[in-house]
Amino acid sequence: MNKEPLLILAICFILGIFFQDQFLLGKTWIYSLAILDVGILISLFLTSYFLHKIRGVLLGVLFFGVGVILHFFNNSSPRANSYTAESTTIIFKISQKLNSTEKYKKYEGIGQLGDSQFNSVFYIPKNHEELDFKHYYRAEAYITQPRQPQYDFQFNYAQYLKRKNIDHQTYISKGFSSVERNDLSFTEQIKQYRFNVLKKIDKTEMSGNTREFLKGIILADRTEMDAGTVQDFNRSGLVHLLAISGTHIVIIFGLFYSLMVRCIPLRIRKYAVVLSIMFIWLFALFIGFGSSVLRSCIMLSVYFIFVLLQRKPDLLHSLALSAFIILMMDTQQLFDVGFQLSFVAVLGIFWLNQPLLKYFPRADNYLKKLFFNTVTISLSAQLATLPLVLYYFHQFSLVSIVANFVIVPFSEGIIVFSFLMVPLIAFGLDFSFIDAVYDEVIQILLKVIHWFAGADMVLIKSIPMNFTEVISVSIAIYFLRALILKINLKNSMNFIMAVLAFFTIRIGCNIIENKREEVLLHSFSKDKIISIKQGNKVCFWIPERVGREKVLQFIIHPYCSSRRIDHFEIKKIPFSTKKIVFRDHVYDMK
Repeated sequence: MNKEPLLILAICFILGIFFQDQFLLGKTWIYSLAILDVGILISLFLTSYFLHKIRGVLLGVLFFGVGVILHFFNNSSPRANSYTAESTTIIFKISQKLNSTEKYKKYEGIGQLGDSQFNSVFYIPKNHEELDFKHYYRAEAYITQPRQPQYDFQFNYAQYLKRKNIDHQTYISKGFSSVERNDLSFTEQIKQYRFNVLKKIDKTEMSGNTREFLKGIILADRTEMDAGTVQDFNRSGLVHLLAISGTHIVIIFGLFYSLMVRCIPLRIRKYAVVLSIMFIWLFALFIGFGSSVLRSCIMLSVYFIFVLLQRKPDLLHSLALSAFIILMMDTQQLFDVGFQLSFVAVLGIFWLNQPLLKYFPRADNYLKKLFFNTVTISLSAQLATLPLVLYYFHQFSLVSIVANFVIVPFSEGIIVFSFLMVPLIAFGLDFSFIDAVYDEVIQILLKVIHWFAGADMVLIKSIPMNFTEVISVSIAIYFLRALILKINLKNSMNFIMAVLAFFTIRIGCNIIENKREEVLLHSFSKDKIISIKQGNKVCFWIPERVGREKVLQFIIHPYCSSRRIDHFEIKKIPFSTKKIVFRDHVYDMK
């Protein structure tokens, strides 16, 4: 507690949120816990030898309780009435655009039915023009509530929406009309201006992939990015290049700071830091306060506040403080995958980067320093986030390590070039030559990434990983630092024991799962699919008209990773099949 008090208290706070989310304590328990926290808070001001000895424990319990209480009230916020209507007329406005699908453009927004309002995801036909923030829309709609997943291995989209306080899905059919709003809030005006900039980018003569890349890397808009391009970034392990994160914020801060120090007189040069911090917060406001953006801005701000106050900056204090601020505003952010990966990546860089750098020669010039730091930072972040990546996505490509070493050193130039392109386009400064150069650079980049993504031989899919295994692997990574710093018997044994513990847990989970035999009937759109599992093998019986790729993505791969399947087989059944009999049980296929 004496070394990293803020980090330990942040961990206690986070554990409290997890505890409440898992056990859902009622009001009686919450009020009792609140009284206990008040008692602890009062005791901290008392002078007692015994209380002084257990002060750290009391603080941990206090912050654990605060996490439980905050998450309780966050979950208990009043919700709108539930609606289900096959066809009704609604009025709605949008608050955020989501990633489009093959059939629909998706938006988050607020709908009004009669005198009541409800939060919903709105599905608009793909061929309809873009919706903006300065209009109210009226249309006939089909309102549903998100369905719970059929089985435990499927993504719980209903819970995901519930964490965002969304209880409905609305499909717009016809009768579309709009009227301009006169009640735009300041935030909505910013969103509308960003929308206008995105439309200007769409009107440039650059190729479609380049335009979508530019919108993603600077303006955090990947809603219309080609599915193949997104898959390339995912398979090559370079999706972090598109996600606005600490790298982007630091580079943009450095760019603005370098301009300020050249424009501001020497006697007030220190204000360049303050102006640069203000600029990155304005930038974060413009692109929307995503968790990684907010975390990066808070950490950078805290770091330079320490510098301005002539105090020694502390990365872990900055990280813990940013976690407190984000989670106190919305405890549900803790369950966002991007939030978790973002914070774990920073912890990994803190824990492993400097030990790994000791194995490289002394960097006596800028290029060597850039390359060595790129390698160690990428490796540290990938090692730290690997357990979570396998837990959530169940796949990993070995080529991602090489791809990061090749692409990331050039990311600073790509981000700066992209950042300079946006204001040129926003202010209508059309330079065809610059557009052509940028287009060519990005096309080369996308081709290189596509080449890395094409290495299917090193892409491992359906990797099983449960929460217990995540903890055991994380413990092994924790002991890895000491082993890197000093290879001796003690450090080696600690690391080896952690690795053996992981394999013991993994083998035990495999044995338990392989003993299970089950037959499941899966609903897939309007069709039914049967899976028959025996040991570590499974056979899927699918109708002839059902596409293989969709079934692999949404049924087979999730099932295989959940049930620890080593081999699966796909067999087709005629579309006319109405029933299947297996082991005296009849399965209805219609």
